[in-house]
Amino acid sequence: MGVSDGAKYAYIVARVRAMKGKLIPREMYPKFLNMEIPEITRFIGESEYKKDVDELGKKYTGTDLFEHALNQNLALTYRKLIEVSQNEANFLITEYLRSWDIWNIKTIIRGKFSGASEEEILESVVSAGQLRYRDMTEIIKIGTVEGVIAAFAKTPYYPALEGYKGVLADIENNLDKLYYSNLIKAVAATGNKLFLKFLRTEIDLKNIKVFFRMKRAGMERDDIMKMLIPGGMELKDADLARLAAMPLSEFVRALEEYSYWKAISDVSGELSSLINIETRLEKYGLVYASQISYYYPLSILPVLDYILSKKIEVDNLRIIVRGKETALPEDIIKAHMVM
Repeated sequence: MGVSDGAKYAYIVARVRAMKGKLIPREMYPKFLNMEIPEITRFIGESEYKKDVDELGKKYTGTDLFEHALNQNLALTYRKLIEVSQNEANFLITEYLRSWDIWNIKTIIRGKFSGASEEEILESVVSAGQLRYRDMTEIIKIGTVEGVIAAFAKTPYYPALEGYKGVLADIENNLDKLYYSNLIKAVAATGNKLFLKFLRTEIDLKNIKVFFRMKRAGMERDDIMKMLIPGGMELKDADLARLAAMPLSEFVRALEEYSYWKAISDVSGELSSLINIETRLEKYGLVYASQISYYYPLSILPVLDYILSKKIEVDNLRIIVRGKETALPEDIIKAHMVM
């Protein structure tokens, strides 16, 4: 990495460092677990979420206010990253945050498919990608899945949607594959090897989660292969094909060959609930991003590290509040959190 590469990222990295300093400290989470929902809302209403809580407090209360404030804050935070970045950094951040477009399209189609209300669907969209909140609000008003798909005809996501035959899983797989294949091409075109490595590791972690879910559900090899995303770092196409053919216990043993094993080795036997395994893999991704951003401080990596850290903050807050709302035991809430 040359001097000019470092200089390119100096400004955005300085901004991101300041933003990361405002994240909720990790030691606060155990304290939240001992608070009631109004206390937690009051706490975040005095933090970085103040503006969102104040603005949305006119329209929502209780956990609805909490959900909308978290989503709005996450969207505005990510939009700010796009606004304050330039050139290559701006391009890479914009492309990476298209994952939220994929999230929103899945959320809207899933909502229509299951007959959710417009308000319920709107509560889960996060306008952090290229799709605007206003446009999604209009699309959510459309009555059918087919109508929603037609509304995305002029977007780059349409190739993943147009062959819809009533199977939701097919559309979701197609969207994930389209996102990663476009992103890998975009990143490769910039020659940014650090981002590419980060991305390929992210794909591996996603595929390992898919393997655990599908194998526990007793899915056949060919059905599992359809769900996997090509382009991973350690799990190449040949690895994916080999692992897909194995029974669950054999697959778990085979994972010992890969560096990800150390993250889940002590919970890999707990297949009755995959939550611990999935949470460990999330944590692995976060620690990995943090470590490589430390070694390459003037690169895109500190930005990616912040993007992940911010999402995990919002996820953790949401898990605590939803858990409290449904009176879940504290240990179950904790198991779902990435700490």
